[in-house]
Parts: sequence; structure tokens; C-alpha cells
Amino acid sequence: MGSHGTPTPYCYIVEDKEYMRIMKGNGVQKQARLNRLKNEIIEYVSSQPQCSAADIVDHLSNERKMRNHGLTTRKVGFFIPRYLSEMIGFTLDNSTGKRLYHLAA
Repeated sequence: MGSHGTPTPYCYIVEDKEYMRIMKGNGVQKQARLNRLKNEIIEYVSSQPQCSAADIVDHLSNERKMRNHGLTTRKVGFFIPRYLSEMIGFTLDNSTGKRLYHLAA
């Protein structure tokens, strides 16, 4: 840190192996957030079949108050096939071309 607590442009590398071992975590909090996000999406899709990605983001942001979930409408299209492909399926809407999500059979 520089004067008055401002960061300096230098990068410090710590060679202490004990320090590196302590800083390497298992990602428990990250995994818990991911699991909560998965559960919220599954719960919403099961209660609102044929919902769009915008509906899911709206539910997470406004109704569940998960303001920092990090998903946008576009990212939902990548998130569901990556993490929830066995549980949630989709069909394409003929008029708009959007994906409509439902529980997989």
C-alpha cells in the first residue's frame, strides 16, 4: 500500500509455502452459492413451466432479491445446459425463437 492506503502499482509475490497452503481454499462458499442458484432456478421452473430466461432472471432479481447472482438473460442460456441439463429442458417458441424452459421428463 502506498501513502494514505492507496494501492501501489507493484505486485508482491509471496514465496512462503505455508502462506500459499492457507490461501488455497476449497471454494465452499462459491459451491454453496452455485447450489442455491441451481435450486432457485429448479424451483421456479417447476412452478412456472414454459418460462423464458428473462422470467427466470426477473424472479431471481426482483422476487427472491438475489441481486448479485450474476446471471443475465443471455447467461441463463449457458448456465442451464451446463449445470442443469438433466433436470431442465427447453423448447423453442415458434413465433419468437426464444427458449421456453420446463422440467425434463
